Amino acid sequence: MTTTQATATIFEHVATSEEAVGHFSARLAFETDVSDVRAGLAEAEPGFTVVDTRNDASWAQGRVPGAVHLPTRQIRERAAELIAPGSPVVVYCWGPGCNGAQRAALEFALLGHPVKEMIGGFEYWVREGFPVDTEEGTRQGAADPLTNVASTGLALGPAGDLGITCAC
Repeated sequence: MTTTQATATIFEHVATSEEAVGHFSARLAFETDVSDVRAGLAEAEPGFTVVDTRNDASWAQGRVPGAVHLPTRQIRERAAELIAPGSPVVVYCWGPGCNGAQRAALEFALLGHPVKEMIGGFEYWVREGFPVDTEEGTRQGAADPLTNVASTGLALGPAGDLGITCAC
């Protein structure tokens, strides 16, 4: 087997297996994804509160069903009135191009809450085709086949005949 220049460059600076275990374990301690949040919310007792940290206009456009609305700038002053002290929290903002959820997670951590960021944010919740609450009720759009091939049955083979789907 030969090593291409691209492969050699990518692995020029690579972590040891021990370092990789530490890094990826730490990421899983701080992050969760929209599919895991949805599965957790389907439990009889989820064991966590989902917090939408976006502003009022964004909240009005739609949110994760059951989420508590608490914009990041209000967490320090209002968290105790909405969420039991020390209880686990999952925060989200708009999407991966926004660090609002990270700022919110820091605020909750400073208040003593176990906290995780829902990576992908509300954008990926919607793109997965999950239900969205609005003032008019709950709505659900179609899953984006680029983010949720398992639910759409999209085949990934070059000829569309391999039947490989993502089910991570």
